Amino acid sequence: MMLAALFDLDGTLVESGAAIIAHVRQAMAAVGHPLDPQADLSWVVGPPLHDIFRRLLDPARDELVEAAADAYRRSYDSGGYRQTPPYPAIPPVLARMDSDGWALFVATSKPAVVARKILVHVGLAGAFRAIYGAASDGVLAHKPDLVAYLLATQGLEPASTVMIGDRSFDIAGAHANRLRGIGAVWGYGGREELEQAGADALAETPEELPDLAARLASRAARR
Repeated sequence: MMLAALFDLDGTLVESGAAIIAHVRQAMAAVGHPLDPQADLSWVVGPPLHDIFRRLLDPARDELVEAAADAYRRSYDSGGYRQTPPYPAIPPVLARMDSDGWALFVATSKPAVVARKILVHVGLAGAFRAIYGAASDGVLAHKPDLVAYLLATQGLEPASTVMIGDRSFDIAGAHANRLRGIGAVWGYGGREELEQAGADALAETPEELPDLAARLASRAARR
């Protein structure tokens, strides 16, 4: 039975909040709807891009939402992906999990091509067997669909697979596919959001992940 761990990207592997928020602000200004400089936008880290702009704009105006998404992609792809340093503890944790026999994958709502650019830039792409994300048209942007696709494509067993992420979307994606979900408390969602989402375990720091993942896998194997 192969053990597999699916990692969210933003707020789990890399600190991308400042870059995402800055480029969301730029995109909103570009479509004529600048945001209040004091507005708390921490919630924009994690959801699919179109969901963010539907919340910020009139959701019935699809053309405006699409224009904002396009403006975001142009500005972020031009350099925002370089502003996403990995959490310092992540590289050694990935190395340990690999040595412990885990097959590692990325499952992010970001477009897969952007996720790969980020991970190549920070030197982490080689730690993962594959990087999964949304298509350019937004297909697979929602975690339940993305995780289902990843499991089917890789032939992974839910009982021996865990999802690791910092937002409720990650836990929802895990549970929709009968996976155990580990909440990354160091990210952008926070403990309360992860607890309310029903995370099967919470990791305060990345260093806790190998033991937590092994414990959940062992518990699933005994069922």
